[in-house]
Amino acid sequence: MPTAILTGSPVPGSSIEGDLRSLGFDVRTASDAGEAEALLAAVPGDLRVAVVDARFVGHEHALRLGLTDPRFPIAAIPGAVTAQPAGRQALTRAIARENSASGSAAPGGAPARAAAGVEDVDGLADRIVTALDADGADVHRPELGSLVAEVPADPQARNEARQAVAAVDDEAIRLKSAVKARDGFFTTHFISPYSRYLARWCARRGLTPNQVTTASLITALIAAACAATGTRGGFVAAGVLLIASFVLDCTDGQLARYSLQYSTLGAWLDATFDRAKEYAYYAGLALGAARGGDDVWALALGAMVLQTCRHVVDFSFNEANHDATANTSPTAALSDKLDSVGWTVWVRRMIVLPIGERWAMIAVLTAATTPRITFYALLVGCAFAATYTTAGRVLRSLTRKARRTDRAAQALADLADSGPLTALPARRLPAGIRIPAPLGASVGVALLLLAAAFDGPGFSLLLAAVLYVLLCADAVARPLKGALDWLVPPLFRAGEYCTVLILAAKAGADGALPAAFGLVAAVAYHHYDTVYRIRGDAGAPPAWLVRAIGGQDGRTLLVAVLAVALTASQFTVALTVLAVAVAVVVLVESIRFWVAAHRAGAPSVHDEGEPA
Repeated sequence: MPTAILTGSPVPGSSIEGDLRSLGFDVRTASDAGEAEALLAAVPGDLRVAVVDARFVGHEHALRLGLTDPRFPIAAIPGAVTAQPAGRQALTRAIARENSASGSAAPGGAPARAAAGVEDVDGLADRIVTALDADGADVHRPELGSLVAEVPADPQARNEARQAVAAVDDEAIRLKSAVKARDGFFTTHFISPYSRYLARWCARRGLTPNQVTTASLITALIAAACAATGTRGGFVAAGVLLIASFVLDCTDGQLARYSLQYSTLGAWLDATFDRAKEYAYYAGLALGAARGGDDVWALALGAMVLQTCRHVVDFSFNEANHDATANTSPTAALSDKLDSVGWTVWVRRMIVLPIGERWAMIAVLTAATTPRITFYALLVGCAFAATYTTAGRVLRSLTRKARRTDRAAQALADLADSGPLTALPARRLPAGIRIPAPLGASVGVALLLLAAAFDGPGFSLLLAAVLYVLLCADAVARPLKGALDWLVPPLFRAGEYCTVLILAAKAGADGALPAAFGLVAAVAYHHYDTVYRIRGDAGAPPAWLVRAIGGQDGRTLLVAVLAVALTASQFTVALTVLAVAVAVVVLVESIRFWVAAHRAGAPSVHDEGEPA
């Protein structure tokens, strides 16, 4: 149990001790700074500890924001400071300095106190924060807005502070802040007005965000199973359940924000399950259509490829500019100006077809039309959104004079997912023949896809696949710090996924496209997992994993060789075996990694993910 050390003389009528206990703290009282230091030393090092001024007046939610958020090692609000195990050493040094009876100067040049005593305990929490700042510690200070957090110096000020607390409904603020700051139109106006209350209902019954996330996944899988029946009733039920799954998907994030239950494992589950739900639903629609005699597996796979490439564009662009210097451009300024006009904000959010609008469209079309029409609409909508967002990012990149960092270049290299076939040529290619990375990747992808589409399995396909590998090697031979180098990972995704799609479609064998769907799904999971590790500052997947599954270059060349060497039915079997092998390896390693990171106490994160 976390411990709160209450410093100073108790204030009659104060609710601070009860508020701290309601937040899960074991409350102990210190009469002077020396006793506060002793109590701090007695708290086990693996527990959170807080130092709170007994004169504190404020909202309970202000205390919750300041003292219970698991994402920050050290945090403070007026009159209170807290440290998790990672920040414990800094807190210990700061309180020891405050308790020192030496004659040396205090932090900031203030004269030292002659000795620690009862009079020293007043304002101890705020002085500790000053000492932490002087030591260069990273102290998080949450935005409180209209929430009150004060340490009144006299009875009149205390009375005014209590009146300010009574004038503000902190529960209403807590509910409002549970909603994601940047949501889509559909989510904002049709889901969040009631899902936030569902989140509060879950919190009051002790449910965790991970449990709600799991319920959302199960609901979506049931929706996919209903769609797979191929009946009109099944399609209607699938659409309703898909919306219900999305409501739960919004609720889990709102529950995390409402109760500050952030975790590394939770962020990974939320992001991973979103993709699993959507792509499982695509498969369910394809199975349902097949029951009615309509083969739409190519459309289902195309939708998954397009959606994944869209996401990689977002991820790569954001990582390339995560910490770039001089990161400004006229295009970005224009975008910010448009966002200042109310109606343009919603239009711009809707046309990119975020998850809320996308799932609503899929649900309505599933219930009212056919899987083929649903996929046509999805492909058109996603293609327009991808064109719009990618064009905007290209313009921003060309008009800004940002200098990319080594961290950004490494993130792009990790997202590229280059295997051993690329690594060796990259080290040996003469520097003189190297061309801009996006151009080389584009040429390689174009040659490969043209050969696959117009010649099919044959010598030209093998030649194009070899050239593709060499051009991939040239693209990643230097650090990816160019203005458009963030395009390299999405180009590689398009090259690999579309090659599998085209060759499976041209094989014409029963089961070839479903097998290709499974292979792309397994590989896409690996690529999403790479993104989530980078976002969580956990680093890229281990090199042995990338080598074991061949890298994007090795897998692409292997699929081309299999298409040439095998019959259509054998190629289908080979795709199935490859899909199972990749899925098993990446899932086992990924689950092991995230569970181990969670158990080891990895810093909690909260990834807002794709705008709802």
